[in-house]
Amino acid sequence: MKAVCPPWRLECYDELTSTSDVCMERVRAGEPPGLALLALRQTKGRGSRGRNWVDPGRSLALSMTLDADCIPLKALGGWPFVASLAFYEGLADVVPSARTHLSIKWPNDILLNGQKLGGILIEQDGQSLIIGMGANLAQAPDAQTIGRQAASLAHYGTPEPRLVAEAILRQMSRWCAVWAEQGFSVLCSEWLSRAHPVGTPLVVKGGTTYEQGLFAGLAPDGRLLLETENGMKMIATGDILLSSQEVGGAARH
Repeated sequence: MKAVCPPWRLECYDELTSTSDVCMERVRAGEPPGLALLALRQTKGRGSRGRNWVDPGRSLALSMTLDADCIPLKALGGWPFVASLAFYEGLADVVPSARTHLSIKWPNDILLNGQKLGGILIEQDGQSLIIGMGANLAQAPDAQTIGRQAASLAHYGTPEPRLVAEAILRQMSRWCAVWAEQGFSVLCSEWLSRAHPVGTPLVVKGGTTYEQGLFAGLAPDGRLLLETENGMKMIATGDILLSSQEVGGAARH
């Protein structure tokens, strides 16, 4: 496959405020694409929708920078699929015994046995993308602290964060090349093969929105298809919850 991503420059730190914040600072100071920062501890980790990230210790806290135009498709919406495939495969490469227990929840949460193991935060600053990933490797945050149950890899193995980061970066290069060479539809097909099954009961929450239905796959543009009592609906954004679980979150909140 033709290389699409730049060569990765992985830097590892004992502690950072937020890997994504520091990546953003470095990009604005002129750092070229390909920077990847790994922190063994974060003091001000961030997640999607303005949530904080609770670091339970010995977790993965990884952020990377890319040129938003490195994929010549002008489809920013594809990045959650690339990132979640790379995240899933990187974890499975390092802890093979967990592979059959991992799944992806739309658009880019990583589940372990149906509970959230990891999450992704994607931000754009001009032509730069900052993709942050967090996962509970050794232990999950306290359920009372975060208000929900979470998963950790500990039952299947506790890999070193650097090994996981290196595996994910290799997979990012792989899946960016797949997207560039084979198109978004192939990306969606690969994503669906690793996602929770079609027919899974879901709840969608967002502001005043509350929808219940069954997962019915993906629209051609990557939006979630939800089969409800009132017909098929296409979901572009919102908190997507497996209805069998409490309001979920683990790695990046």
